[in-house]
Amino acid sequence: MPLTSVADSPVEYFQQGSGPELVLVHSLLTDASVFDGLSPRLAVARRVSALNLPGYGGSAPRAFISIAEYADFVAAALDALAVPTSADLFGNGFGAFVATEFALRHPGRIRRLIVADVNAGFPEAGRVPFGVMAQKVTEGGMTAVLDAAIGRMFPEPFQQAQPQVVAQRKARLATADAAAFARACRALAALDLAARLPMLALPVTVLCGELDRTTPPELAQQMAALIPGARYAGIPGSGHCPMLEQPEALIELIERALG
Repeated sequence: MPLTSVADSPVEYFQQGSGPELVLVHSLLTDASVFDGLSPRLAVARRVSALNLPGYGGSAPRAFISIAEYADFVAAALDALAVPTSADLFGNGFGAFVATEFALRHPGRIRRLIVADVNAGFPEAGRVPFGVMAQKVTEGGMTAVLDAAIGRMFPEPFQQAQPQVVAQRKARLATADAAAFARACRALAALDLAARLPMLALPVTVLCGELDRTTPPELAQQMAALIPGARYAGIPGSGHCPMLEQPEALIELIERALG
């Protein structure tokens, strides 16, 4: 994957296709390669760009401690890639929180927002696992959280049916920067978007896997209800990672949101 630079630091990305711009942002538990199966389909009628967030792939780690810093990083990366303000933005999981923060902090920078497997902020019980993962990865590196991460990403039936996919995701996640991962966990636990979501003034589509236990559908629905004019759709048969679990359904929902 090629590299660009933000603040003299390398950022890995890929681009495919031509036409209207669509930017993809990955989750805490994946990297940009999670979009490999979607991008060719989405790029038939548009230019698709995907970034590796700091600490993933060839993107250098940053000492970010807030989702706002990740959002500003994405904005700077899009400027470096000369992505126009007519672009649409899709994020999954952690990338969806970043994308939502991006839309709040940079109004007018994108045209439409699509977020999957996200909520306005985790309840107290939902924050605890992030603190646990942050501590484990700080003490034992990425290998200490791989099994827990897979459990949060995929429902058990998918894990049993697709062991090769699970193994591939573990191998990819093992290469992430442990310190960056720990900081991202803590940033997610601290995030609360609820009070600002009514300020969003662009078309927003909120999606969620109906089997997602990490960001449950009821919380995603509550988030959508806080955003003026937002649409909500569930993804049947999917947990937290529809790009791998239900790619055809996700492509259809993205295409529908983009009109």
